[in-house]
Amino acid sequence: MASMVLSMFPFQIDKIYLDEKAQENEISQAVLKSLPHLPVEIVQDKRSLIKQCLPLADSLGEGKRNLFITHFYGKRLKPCPGTSNHICCGYQVINAVTNCPMDCSYCVLQAYLNNPLLTLYSNWDDLLREIEGFLSESPRSLLRLGTGELSDSLALEPIFPISQLLVPFFAEKDNAILELKTKSAEINHLLHLGHRGRTVISWSLNPPEMIEAEERRTASLEERIDAAYQCQEAGYPLGFHFDPIINYDDWEKGYRETVFRLFDRIDPKRVIWISLGGFRYPRELKKIAKERFPQAQIFLGELFPGRDGKFRYLREIRIEMYRKMREWLREVDPGLFIYLCMESKEVWEEVFGWTPSSTGHLNHMFEERVEEFIKKRD
Repeated sequence: MASMVLSMFPFQIDKIYLDEKAQENEISQAVLKSLPHLPVEIVQDKRSLIKQCLPLADSLGEGKRNLFITHFYGKRLKPCPGTSNHICCGYQVINAVTNCPMDCSYCVLQAYLNNPLLTLYSNWDDLLREIEGFLSESPRSLLRLGTGELSDSLALEPIFPISQLLVPFFAEKDNAILELKTKSAEINHLLHLGHRGRTVISWSLNPPEMIEAEERRTASLEERIDAAYQCQEAGYPLGFHFDPIINYDDWEKGYRETVFRLFDRIDPKRVIWISLGGFRYPRELKKIAKERFPQAQIFLGELFPGRDGKFRYLREIRIEMYRKMREWLREVDPGLFIYLCMESKEVWEEVFGWTPSSTGHLNHMFEERVEEFIKKRD
């Protein structure tokens, strides 16, 4: 097991619940050592623990302040769920953490998770063996895996050293690349690692006014850009995700300024990919989010159910936003690799003048892009 560097945890945690089956695990002990001031309760029945948390007035908010350390039983590596009738990129999701200490008003996890607790899985040896087995099945492919589906990839780094376990692991692989996607600035522990260009550090970005209004407890835009610059200087490939793009008053000014503030410090040649995705949400999310964030403005726009059942801006609005973003990004560098997240072939065609024929076609384009970056480094 890799050695672990721990630092002060920036989020409020009130209590630790520790599964009795995970007590002696090295990860569990490291977390307890990093948070010695917190009360710890040993849990014998995790189902009863979750059941007693669910009736709380704001179980999701309370859950983010209570840390549950347990084993994960079952498969932890799964294809990105994507969305029906839309093109997906063929990404593989590593389930390392569930829930997030950040609190974005639009976070889909609010309508998805049946366990409100901030949950860390301690049996990392099992996870690494599962990933090893998966990669060995496709030795001639270039597979993309990431941890940012069920939690922020780096927010918990000071107490749960995901990067220090995964980055060296992927540095030894020739047929895979890891993406760590974040809204944090928790990168100090990354800078000393030998990564061999096999880990992409990526940031979700929005204009400062949207970060302040809708992305509570996340890093500011300037903090994210500064963190990306430091990772760039440490040799990491960078990714950026303008997702969700929000249609608000002065959105054009906000997003244009965000693009140029980003590339005032970041070398576009070091950016492996950029995604664009319009704000979208499942039907059940709006009620939950409005109860938790009564001041949120993001749900006030005109959004309508699409073919996948998710509420989205009208196609014409999405196309306009994507075209503007593409124009600003191409102004920075015509060679930037830009793709649409969970969009239809019709929208791709309207935005770029062409469309991937399938998810497999887009996945092949990613393979070529990764190979290009690896060759430049090697």
